[in-house]
Amino acid sequence: MRTLRYLCHGVAVASLLFLAVPSLAGGLYLYEIGTPDVGTAAAGYAARAQDASTVFTNPAGMTRLDRPEIQFGIQPMYVDLKFSPDSSTNRSGPNGDASAWIPAGSMFYVHPVSKDVRFGFGIFGNFGLSLQYEDDWVGRYYVQEATLQSLTFMPSVAYRVSPKISVGAGLGIVYAIFENKVAIPNRQLFDPLPDGQLKLDDHDWSANGKFGILYEPTKATRFGVTYTTQTVLKFKNPLEWSGLGPGLEAFLQSSGKLNSRLDLGMREPQAVMVSAFHDLTDRLALLANVGWEQWSRFGKIDVGFVDNTTRSLTTDLDYKDTWHGALGAQYRLSDPWLLSFGVAYDSAMLDDDQRSPSLPVGDTWRFALGGQYRWSPKVTLSGAYELAWGGNLPLNVNRGPVAGTVSGEYKDTAIHVLDLTMNYKF
Repeated sequence: MRTLRYLCHGVAVASLLFLAVPSLAGGLYLYEIGTPDVGTAAAGYAARAQDASTVFTNPAGMTRLDRPEIQFGIQPMYVDLKFSPDSSTNRSGPNGDASAWIPAGSMFYVHPVSKDVRFGFGIFGNFGLSLQYEDDWVGRYYVQEATLQSLTFMPSVAYRVSPKISVGAGLGIVYAIFENKVAIPNRQLFDPLPDGQLKLDDHDWSANGKFGILYEPTKATRFGVTYTTQTVLKFKNPLEWSGLGPGLEAFLQSSGKLNSRLDLGMREPQAVMVSAFHDLTDRLALLANVGWEQWSRFGKIDVGFVDNTTRSLTTDLDYKDTWHGALGAQYRLSDPWLLSFGVAYDSAMLDDDQRSPSLPVGDTWRFALGGQYRWSPKVTLSGAYELAWGGNLPLNVNRGPVAGTVSGEYKDTAIHVLDLTMNYKF
């Protein structure tokens, strides 16, 4: 047990380092959290229940695990996000490239307590975005850096109500960080000087709940349903100004904004997932999902100067609920080898005319393949690749004469996900 405690502590520290999460998905929730689900494009997410990651994907699925299991996952991701301005853009600077490699990872543990009761624990990050453009890019008066991420610690419990029905619940203890940097145009406001900068930086603790049901009408078929409650986040950001010209600094001082705070309330939305798993033959299994997420109540707003009166530092965006669908398959190639495939679609949380440089999100297609190798009766190794394809995302924002017009397109946007997982049965 002491060794297990050391392992859990080490993974917790590593998870803090792996907090970064890309955007580009339909919303800001990710299915890719360093588990074998990457190999099916998350198809069967709430019904697969084949390893310790079911602590999060559907806590009720823990009743299918008869031995203690621990799972570690590492998941490097490459975000391909490049902006090309068109002739309507009236600010100078580099085009805008937020492409980057981003590390991620997770840990899950399941422990049988009795014949019908299981306890579990997980550490993962499945929400947020992380973008960093060049400081002098054409959209610098809208955003230079944007970070909104959370790390979740989730204890879970499951109970087998009958041979066919199990229920489960998890308590998500959420640590979230918010950081935003935007250039301040001294020259276009009061002073003929280079740009200054406005920075917002804060963190918050919150909680959510995850509830699941697993129904197994036969040994070959199971259905899973999960519901995730919303997470309320409150960031009370002090406004950190730097590089201001004397005229602008005096104006901000007289208007009361120089030493003020900006309250930002956000909600990680409630979500529902319905999944199915069916063994069509001894070798072939089919998996499917349908999901919904309530991004219309997200609440995040863009931060920056609206005009030279500094009447407002925020701009509302019109968010929409998103829908998800996925189909996948698993094929038993031989006794130690299991191959997986999947395709998924997520609708966008913003229309094209609402898209912002700090939230370059759109409809997303996922295409995935993976493989699992049973190294021994105790150890299973998994690897997977997924392409999350956002395609071309048009952008046209005009926040007045100060920020100017930024118009063009994010071309061939994508996230390339690599996943390596080890599941160990004690």
